[in-house]
Amino acid sequence: MSEVTAPMAGKVIDVKVAVGDAVNEDDELIILEAMKMEMPVVSTASGTIKEIKCSKGDAVGADDVLVVIE
Repeated sequence: MSEVTAPMAGKVIDVKVAVGDAVNEDDELIILEAMKMEMPVVSTASGTIKEIKCSKGDAVGADDVLVVIE
């Protein structure tokens, strides 16, 4: 199991995956807005999305778990 975390504090502006989706390493999962820039958050491993712990519009902190992959 792999947890994908936020690289810095920001706002979730898009969630590009759903629970049950198959993903590969480096696939875009979440788009964060931080310091007026869009930052893609990518998968750290290949697998299946088990849990999404954020929603569009959520404010997240640095190192918050966003997605769980198994």
